[in-house]
Amino acid sequence: MRIFGKGRHRPSASWRQATDRAFTLIGDGRYEDAGALLTRAADLEPWLSESWFNLALLHKFRHDWEQARAAGLRAVALLDRDTGAPDWWNVGIAATALQDWPLARRAWQEYGLRVPGGSAASGPPTGMELGSAAVRLSPEGEAEVVWGRRLDPARIEVLSIPLPSSGRRWGEVVLHDGVPHGERTTATGHSFPVFDEIELWAPSPVPTWVVLLEAASEEDRDALEALAADAGFAAEDWSSSVRLLCRMCSESRMASVEGDGEHLDPHDHSEPGQPGPLGYRTDGQLWVPERECGVAAPAPLVRGLLDGWVADSPDTRDWRDLEEVC
Repeated sequence: MRIFGKGRHRPSASWRQATDRAFTLIGDGRYEDAGALLTRAADLEPWLSESWFNLALLHKFRHDWEQARAAGLRAVALLDRDTGAPDWWNVGIAATALQDWPLARRAWQEYGLRVPGGSAASGPPTGMELGSAAVRLSPEGEAEVVWGRRLDPARIEVLSIPLPSSGRRWGEVVLHDGVPHGERTTATGHSFPVFDEIELWAPSPVPTWVVLLEAASEEDRDALEALAADAGFAAEDWSSSVRLLCRMCSESRMASVEGDGEHLDPHDHSEPGQPGPLGYRTDGQLWVPERECGVAAPAPLVRGLLDGWVADSPDTRDWRDLEEVC
């Protein structure tokens, strides 16, 4: 097999040295210096798909999507296998970031995924039925793992209410990487991957509020969450759902809770009995009426939502200290 007039061969020692050094620099966050070395490697071995794959990867790290798409397309043009190549996955991420839907559809198909409507259909891929997953928001900062719904192989809609420290909101869509870092498992044995956020893809106009509830029972708390959901928004008892994990634990296989089709332990953030960014979490064995709750709802609706919740059972419910936090 000959490509660009040259027979395929193992990369030269110079190529390997430049590439190895480049990835060391990437690990140190020195993307500009790494880019110069990977460009040199591509000049040395332009017929190797790995040369362009590495450049596409670097541009992905830098969120330079035009360059990532260009390098990725050069990489896939040199592939010597039909399906399953990570080169196509990187092309799919770059195309999704750029909303280049024909290319994104083609990339997922070439990778080996079934895409309803094929690559000829217009608009983003829909109906791929990828299910639920968890996403690690701000993975390089104060990381937080929340639940979401996979829209396609590169996007997740956030269905938890993130803590304000993440800078993210309920209903936002985030672009995520392709390789999971960790899993969350339920008591029924279901396992869900945890993907790392790359960047915000679509913001949400719905603000996040924190409120202190007085809920005499779990049923009272559940009633607020149901009332918010019926209104098309969300409420979440952060006092129960937030826990702190070290990075090693967060990126491993961790147990979660599932009930009635819902994931009940969405956030990995603060440990039972330890102060989190917004307070304390109980261990679940003894109900504490005072609950710190996140609410995702528009400003004109949120107070009416809480007042309606109290009106349904004024002897067992109350709220105070409502504050918009994100």
